[in-house]
Amino acid sequence: MAIESNPTMRPEHHTPRRYEVRHETAYTYDDDVTASYGRACLRPRLTPHQAVQSHDISIEPEPDVLGEHVDFFGNFSHYVEILRPHQSLVVTKRSVVEVDWPAVDLDELDAFTVASAAERLRTDPLVDPVEAETYLLPSPLVSFEAEVHEYASSHLWPDRPLGEAILALTRGIYSDFRYTKGATTTKTTLPEIITSREGVCQDFAHLASACLRVHGLPARYVSGYIETVPPPGKPKLAGSDATHAWTSVMVPRPGGGSMWVDLDPTNDHLADSRYIVTAWGRDFRDVSPLKGVIFTESKKSTLKVGVDVIRLPD
Repeated sequence: MAIESNPTMRPEHHTPRRYEVRHETAYTYDDDVTASYGRACLRPRLTPHQAVQSHDISIEPEPDVLGEHVDFFGNFSHYVEILRPHQSLVVTKRSVVEVDWPAVDLDELDAFTVASAAERLRTDPLVDPVEAETYLLPSPLVSFEAEVHEYASSHLWPDRPLGEAILALTRGIYSDFRYTKGATTTKTTLPEIITSREGVCQDFAHLASACLRVHGLPARYVSGYIETVPPPGKPKLAGSDATHAWTSVMVPRPGGGSMWVDLDPTNDHLADSRYIVTAWGRDFRDVSPLKGVIFTESKKSTLKVGVDVIRLPD
C-alpha cells in the first residue's frame, strides 16, 4: 500500500491512537471443495509499541478443527480444517489495538557506522545471537545475488553513518522504484525487481531486508496495516484499505544491547503510530495472512479481500 511521502516524520504521527481493523478474505469455487487445510496469520502481535485490546476470527463454514499456536518467530498462527463440502470460504478478522510508536533518533545512531554497528551486534553479549542470525541469513524471497549486492552498495557502505544509511536506503528505494500493482508476483525474484524498477510494498520490504542483511545488519519482514486517508473531499470507501509490509532492522543501542528500527521504503519514512503490526519473519512466506491446500474438481475460483483500518476515538 502506498500513501503520501513523508520524509519529515511529522510529530503528530507519533501520538498514541486506537484502531479497529477488519480484514475479510472470501474464496468462491465453481465446484465443491471436499477438504480444506489452511494456516492463518491474522492475530496482531503484542509489541513494545502496540497493545491488543480485542481480537476475533470467524470462519464460514464452521471449521471441523480450529487451533492456535505461537510460531518460531513469536507470531500467532491459526490452523484450520474444513472437511465438509463447500463452495465458499470466508475468513473474517476483527481487532482493536492501541498504538504508540516513539520517534527514532537517527542522529544518535550516527555514532555507529554500518560496519561498526554490524560488528557490535556480532560481539555484544546482550544481543541474542540466534535472533540476530535468523534475520541475517538469506531466505526464499530475500536472496543475495550479485544484483542485490550492487544495489545495496549504492546506498550502504561500511563507513557510512548508520542513521544516515537507514534513511538513505528508505528514500533510495522510494525514489528508484515505481509502485505498480500487478507488476510482480510472489515468484518474482529480487534481480527481476531491480531490473524492472517497479513493484509493491512486499517487494520493497524484501529488497530493503536483503540490502541490510548483506551488510551484516539483521532485518526482518513485517506484515500489518497502515492508516490511510482519502483525497480531500472524498469519503473513505468500505474495504478500500489493504495489508502493508515494511522492514525492521536490528541496530545497536549506544549503551549496549539492541533495538529494532522500522522503515517503510514504499512510503519514504519510518514507521509511526499509523502502523499496526500483525506478524514478522524472514520474508512474506513466514507471515502470509492465509495459505493452505484444498481438494476439489473446481476449475475456477475467485478471491476477494476487503480491509478497513478505522481510527477510533481516544
